[in-house]
Amino acid sequence: MKILDKYIVKNFLIGYAIAFGVFIGLRIIIELFVNLDEFTEKVQVSTLEVIKNIIVFYGIRITLYFRDFAGMITVMAAAFSFGKMVRTGELVAVMASGVSLRRLVVPVVILALISTAFYVIDQELIIPPLADKLIRGEDELAGREFYDVRFVSDNYGSLIFSQQFSSVTETLDNPTIILRQKTARPGIWELTGWISADEAIFDPEKKQWDLINGRSVDKNSIAGPKRVSGYSSDITPHDIPIRQKAEHKSLLSFVQLSKIASEGSKIKDLAQIYAQMHSHITDPIINLIMLLISLPILICRDPRSMKTAIIISFAITTLCYIATFICKLFATEFFFERLMPEFWVWLPVLIFLPAAVIELDSMKT
Repeated sequence: MKILDKYIVKNFLIGYAIAFGVFIGLRIIIELFVNLDEFTEKVQVSTLEVIKNIIVFYGIRITLYFRDFAGMITVMAAAFSFGKMVRTGELVAVMASGVSLRRLVVPVVILALISTAFYVIDQELIIPPLADKLIRGEDELAGREFYDVRFVSDNYGSLIFSQQFSSVTETLDNPTIILRQKTARPGIWELTGWISADEAIFDPEKKQWDLINGRSVDKNSIAGPKRVSGYSSDITPHDIPIRQKAEHKSLLSFVQLSKIASEGSKIKDLAQIYAQMHSHITDPIINLIMLLISLPILICRDPRSMKTAIIISFAITTLCYIATFICKLFATEFFFERLMPEFWVWLPVLIFLPAAVIELDSMKT
């Protein structure tokens, strides 16, 4: 690595650390200011427990905040890196030595690719195991959550229902499992029976729910209920909170979303799932595109125009975020009596990628 590359990398990493602290810290401060009363509404909880709950709550949610601001952080780090070089006149000296400006963006792009790799790891490997903790409210202490379970579908197509699930004991209270099988008609299921019990406790070794006083009824049998001691399922205590709440599908990994889509669902729900699946691919690409569009703007010779360049780059980045958000909303809407989630999710890439190529090609070297 050349000295110039090391210098740019150093400036970029410093800018990245500053941007990370600013965006993540500002998000935490704003949310804490708005929701502080939620943390303290339980009078029986001590001050120490409240502080511990706040630290744990936002410590885990940093994974979400990084996912949301990854693209903006990278653009701000690039602005810091090249802004410093423009302000001190170093960029003019580099150009005078015969180094192309396109050569200067190479280390930044490589670091952006590494940052994107961390983004993907965060989205696919870190957030999904923490999803049950990420959806809890500010007034719920860690490890004391209770959820209702409303017809959660497992890998066999069965529907699990319970009035209360405790995350402490990992127990379903008075569960009912509706047994179904697929029919020849796509998306149509046939009821075959049901299982009820007083309690169900998950056994991770056997990968089944141990049933207390379990009873199984076959719809096509004239015999009475049969005793059953367990029910095998891919639904674990970790999955229940996320699978129960449709709005939290964004916390699932690509593999988990694919599995849910294969189980079959309503057309509107499938569109939402497919939109999330494709977003896992397009979001990292859009983050890179935002940087590629901003780089030619940020590399300017005149220090007096640097502020304008930073404002324009952040305006373009914001426009990318807004366009992506709007397209995701349209992904679950009918147009010409059709749902096209894949088209709408990929549309921002189709719009901004050519713009990034044109900007890089038009860069004055």
